[in-house]
Amino acid sequence: MPIKVNKYMSQKVIKIKQETGIREAFFKMKEHSIRHLPVVDEDNKLIGIISDRELRRPNWVDEAHDISHVYYLDDDMSISDVMITKVHVLYTYSTLSKAVRLLLEHNIGAAPVLDKNDHLVGMLSFVDLLKAFDDELNQQIEKK
Repeated sequence: MPIKVNKYMSQKVIKIKQETGIREAFFKMKEHSIRHLPVVDEDNKLIGIISDRELRRPNWVDEAHDISHVYYLDDDMSISDVMITKVHVLYTYSTLSKAVRLLLEHNIGAAPVLDKNDHLVGMLSFVDLLKAFDDELNQQIEKK
């Protein structure tokens, strides 16, 4: 039977609002040792995602004439300025196989996990997938 995402997803989700400054987001990631923050609106609905990648190198860097300020993380810019709005999501009932394909196909390190009512209930990262893989390998060894 295929293994579902909800078995390995991280259920403790650290979220952020789009009005939050990028400096605050950076320190929130550091504080919780995470690389992805789902962005939610005032109703706690998923509207985007920010990763440490966007904070390290925002999309607008290649278009800026003066990039001397690029690596200064201040709160003059908010999450809404750099967040990804086309979010690739998984559902609690998605299979781990689908999760692997999604992360590989879109070259992303994690995806928000939604329940059947589209509520954010978890995050699934490539580290979570490695844990699942390790569990499966250990089960195979135990069967021998």
